[in-house]
Amino acid sequence: MTGRLQPLRERHVLLGHGSGGKMSAELVQSVFLPAFENPILAALNDQAAVSVGGARLALTTDSFVVSPRFFPGGDIGRLAVNGTVNDLAVGGAQPLFLSAAFIVEEGLPVEELRRVAESMAAAAHEAGVQIVTGDTKVVERGAADGLFITTAGVGLIPPGRDLGPHRIRPGDVILVNGPIGDHGVAILTLRHEFDFGLSLASDTAALNGLTEAILSAGGGGVRAMRDPTRGGVAASLNEWAQAAGVQILLDEAQVPVRDEVRAVCELLGIEPYNVANEGKLLVAVAAEVASAVLAAMRAHPLGREAAVVAEVQEGEAGMVFVRTQVGGTRPLEYPSGEQLPRIC
Repeated sequence: MTGRLQPLRERHVLLGHGSGGKMSAELVQSVFLPAFENPILAALNDQAAVSVGGARLALTTDSFVVSPRFFPGGDIGRLAVNGTVNDLAVGGAQPLFLSAAFIVEEGLPVEELRRVAESMAAAAHEAGVQIVTGDTKVVERGAADGLFITTAGVGLIPPGRDLGPHRIRPGDVILVNGPIGDHGVAILTLRHEFDFGLSLASDTAALNGLTEAILSAGGGGVRAMRDPTRGGVAASLNEWAQAAGVQILLDEAQVPVRDEVRAVCELLGIEPYNVANEGKLLVAVAAEVASAVLAAMRAHPLGREAAVVAEVQEGEAGMVFVRTQVGGTRPLEYPSGEQLPRIC
């Protein structure tokens, strides 16, 4: 079946293993899960939920290697903060503290590093978190392509919250908070200097305010949330379908995509569903709370174009299908390979 994972076949790491899609999942399941095996890691969420002294904490870590480092709508520093905050928030946590480690290539202008640090500070302030520890390493010229950043985050999970694909069930619906593909297409057009006459910007944003609004509106009817970054919507939905043992049907006519993004994707032969996002989230909810959650999302600045885009079904477990605008259906495959490396 198109969505099922296979054992790792490659003998060397390829760019596709960093895509966030099928090859990434196969690498994780073949190398890292056997080495670090434990029940918390086995959940394969964007964050780990752990109990410490009666409190439930969420932990997450991520690395950022985006090229170029500055782009319309953001930069590597803002991306690092927002991405880490979002990984905590979609697990139902209230983000609190971040760490930041910098791998700096010899020769990087100090003023550029200062600009990145100031951008991170501004993003952290906007998200209501603090960067409280970190590390800096400098490597010789040619060893790091300027600057790489690794961030980790910790957040508090309020009592009673339990989110994850294990709660998704047939009859649920899935919402998205706005147009998909903005970040990936903005990076692609800038990196390759495509002159399409478009003014696209990354959608990078901290989503913790929006997730709190969703949880307040939907309560226990909110099953799971996920920010569809690398691998896009296609990877996230396939992960959910496999983890929950359900079939998901995505309604193409309901998925918000900007005309500019759709045009670039059609020109380059890629699907918007596979393109990375940095300010979008998918929310699986019980059907009875969908209207309340949708209203709450649309009342928030980061959810004004929210839409119900998919339904969870019984059927072929682990599979995702698209209902096309002409009335047919087709599989939405787990993305394979690397369409655009260094996207985040």
